[in-house]
Amino acid sequence: MAAIKLMISCVIYLLFIFFVRSSKAAYNVISFGAKPDGKTDSTQSFVEAWASACASPQASTIYVPKGRYLIKAVVFRGPCKNRITFQIDGAIVAPTDYRALGNSGYWVLFIKVDRLTLIGATLDAKGAGFWACRKSGKNCPVGARSITFNWANNVVISGLTSINSQLAHLVINSCDNVLVRNVKLTAPDKSPNTDGIHVQSSTGVTVSGGTLQTGDDCISIGPGTRNLLMNNIKCGPGHGVR
Repeated sequence: MAAIKLMISCVIYLLFIFFVRSSKAAYNVISFGAKPDGKTDSTQSFVEAWASACASPQASTIYVPKGRYLIKAVVFRGPCKNRITFQIDGAIVAPTDYRALGNSGYWVLFIKVDRLTLIGATLDAKGAGFWACRKSGKNCPVGARSITFNWANNVVISGLTSINSQLAHLVINSCDNVLVRNVKLTAPDKSPNTDGIHVQSSTGVTVSGGTLQTGDDCISIGPGTRNLLMNNIKCGPGHGVR
């Protein structure tokens, strides 16, 4: 009798797992043509995966497997029909030529999205060439922030690693209810204007846990920011929080 009950419990559990997994749409960027070789431009593949997830009436996951994916300036735009999880086990790398990001001011931009969870992700903006241009006094592009959230609500950013940003690593602008946890944002101490996190015109932002080792402010707070909570942050050699 006990064995039968155990078997029934196992069947119920497996049916539950199947239901939970099947209730989410999944989109692997490789299925859209992305190449994890760090050389092939995969920007359009990421855009197409996002478009499919954004249009899905089901909660969906965009999956980026291990590997290195070359991405130029890209916009992930909402509003979307349901919540999206962006699970990134690989690394996103910028073009070696810093001018490839142009004068857009951003590298990866999320705009007007709601209920987004970003898990993992290593971003390598390869900012050294841009910093050298700035220091030389040459005519340089305006530079790109590595990852920006504009008019985004109910966002979780967990486990993000960002290295060598041209400018700020992470920008939260005009957003509500954002949780940033366990991030690692690093750039050399002589790199100009490489703020770790910049928050402005946003409400209900929590930064919990993380290592912010940058060439400028660890966290910079712009006008219109309310209810910003910070804890368990390792800061330096940047200029602290201001």
